[in-house]
Amino acid sequence: MDDPRDRAEQLAARRREVLAQLREVEQELAALRRTREGVADDDEHDPDGVPLSAQWSRLEGLRLARAEALTGIDEAAQRLAEGTDGRCESCGGPIAPARLAARPEATTCIDCAR
Repeated sequence: MDDPRDRAEQLAARRREVLAQLREVEQELAALRRTREGVADDDEHDPDGVPLSAQWSRLEGLRLARAEALTGIDEAAQRLAEGTDGRCESCGGPIAPARLAARPEATTCIDCAR
């Protein structure tokens, strides 16, 4: 990926994707909050399925992961603007284009990531 415009578009597309995922998770959390209103906090013994607390925990984990991915994408866009994108922060070598295609926010080459 030699053209910075291609890389910028890749990051922008990934950002849109993560933002859509984040909105979806936040909508699910809002729906869960509405469900919990007026419900006793002890839902661990609900015979009808997954406890609300387990759903909350799962969704909150997804929300945090999406927020972290968004931060990583924004940092990659900043590195692109600074001209340091695509360089491993550990060894200084190039990050393979295939790795950047799979993980646009990657900061390390494959060898250093191991």
